[in-house]
Amino acid sequence: VQLVQSGGGLVQPGGSLRLSCQISTGIFAPNTMAWYRQAPGKERDLVASIDSSDTTYYLDPVKGRFIVSRDNANNWGYLQMNSLKPEDAAVYFCHVRWETIIVDGRPLEAWGQGSAVTVSS
Repeated sequence: VQLVQSGGGLVQPGGSLRLSCQISTGIFAPNTMAWYRQAPGKERDLVASIDSSDTTYYLDPVKGRFIVSRDNANNWGYLQMNSLKPEDAAVYFCHVRWETIIVDGRPLEAWGQGSAVTVSS
């Protein structure tokens, strides 16, 4: 399983960015697709997720500003980020997980390479 991220970059406060995550695999779509972020010196936090029923979760500070979505047919995941704030600056990681595929006793999962998001005027 390989995840390739795109998007990210520098944006002014109030601006928008979209992150994309392409899942290269010959198996079915993952149960959960999620986006995490990690700012310098801080832990990696779950920002948003979407499951196979399209049930979504958002970290409180991004509710109403970020939108997580997925394209199961083509194995893509997206994070639309609007009204960006300086505190949103971080490296964002795509994460996928298959609950029914067990490897070494754990559900199969994979991480993207990370996309840097800088919010500054």
